[in-house]
Amino acid sequence: MKAAPVPPDDLQKKRLRELPAVDEMLAAARSDPAFARVPAAVLVASIRAAIEAERRRILANDGGARAPGPADGPLMERAKQAVRQAMMPNLRRVVNATGVVIHTNLGRSLLAEEAVERMLAVAGRYSNLEYDLAAGRRGSRYSAVRDLLCEITGAEDAMVVNNNAGAVLISLETIARGRSVVVSRGDLVEIGGSFRIPDVMAKSGAILKEVGTTNRTHLRDYEDAIDPQTALLLKVHWSNYSIIGFTAQVPLAELAALGSRHGVPVMEDLGSGTFVDFSKYGLRKEPTVQESVAGGADVVTFSGDKLLGGPQAGIIVGRTAMVERIRKNPINRALRIDKLTLAALEGTLRLYRDEPRALTAIPTLRMLTATEESLAARARDLTRLLAALADARLSTDTVQLSSKAGGGSLPLLELPSRCLKLRIAGMSANALEAKLRRNDPPVIGRIEDDAFVMDMRTVQEDELAIIAAAISSVLGAT
Repeated sequence: MKAAPVPPDDLQKKRLRELPAVDEMLAAARSDPAFARVPAAVLVASIRAAIEAERRRILANDGGARAPGPADGPLMERAKQAVRQAMMPNLRRVVNATGVVIHTNLGRSLLAEEAVERMLAVAGRYSNLEYDLAAGRRGSRYSAVRDLLCEITGAEDAMVVNNNAGAVLISLETIARGRSVVVSRGDLVEIGGSFRIPDVMAKSGAILKEVGTTNRTHLRDYEDAIDPQTALLLKVHWSNYSIIGFTAQVPLAELAALGSRHGVPVMEDLGSGTFVDFSKYGLRKEPTVQESVAGGADVVTFSGDKLLGGPQAGIIVGRTAMVERIRKNPINRALRIDKLTLAALEGTLRLYRDEPRALTAIPTLRMLTATEESLAARARDLTRLLAALADARLSTDTVQLSSKAGGGSLPLLELPSRCLKLRIAGMSANALEAKLRRNDPPVIGRIEDDAFVMDMRTVQEDELAIIAAAISSVLGAT
């Protein structure tokens, strides 16, 4: 049984009566520059919260002999803290020092400057989003990126929806609703957020027909499954996992040839699609969108962010007859992307016309292909900034560890990197991690061997000074 609250004693009652009224604190706040341009509703709520916190402190017998006045430091400082908290944006910039390049929890792919510029150009102004300037009449919002996608991939047609899950859903619903889709058991993948191929297929109204086994599927398995009810042969790239050992998969070109012989279209979901052959840069080979189109797929779906390095979007490319059917599906209205996403995607795609430029201008590609020498140089630069703090409690050590691509892509890829291990005497790694996470902007790293570790692969050049300032703040408050 819960104990009844203890009534306040005489001293507590006196101190409660001495608490300032909200109006008194409001009057005091008007002359304080810290409250300038703070909305009245936020200020009132913050003052009330500060007074309530002091009231609870008094009832808990945790305080001095009197209640603070309206302009007293402690009470007004509590109000200021509440205001700062209320005015701070919920979606904030952070420094990603985790070494995970496409970090889903930290916003995934960073946009290239060109993509950001395109967004700014149309964000605060009218644009020709659905207006054909040449013809002087209504146009298609996809025209901003359709030609670019066809030029880069070699596809006949292209369209874009809000994410790749939507691209897979609308494609299946358009092509195979009420009919069967043949897919290898090894391709029945699950990605983040419990998105499963069998589930999305069920939502689309298509009927799943599994063939082969988890580790081995042959062309004859697909062929034996084809019947008059077959609407589609589906291939799903293993972008977020790998099966090694005794395995067999059917190459896309062979599957496309089979589909052509039987008059059944073939669709490939690449997940984290890429336009770049990473094997040219010493990384693990990943199928490109261009290769899937050339391999004969009628429809190819992939993400606009992740390995592509653009905004979140689901891209559909393929044969005109198929893409046009998908475009006319009423579901497309619910999945269409807005002007800012289109602008960012266009800015990103234009960079792919020149691959060397894309590798340096698109942050995801730049981080994935960064050399160990460049990362070691960045670690030295940060070490010098931290040494300049001249605090004997701080120790640093540069070590070689591995980064990850992240975002459900390149699951077996280990990227050799340079990391900085930080320790502060008298402070645990967990405590240091928590303090840096509460910095403005937060610095997010990882803990290894009781040290706070920052991976230079995902730390941008202009963030070194931010990290040094954050460490300085932690040392100053200790």
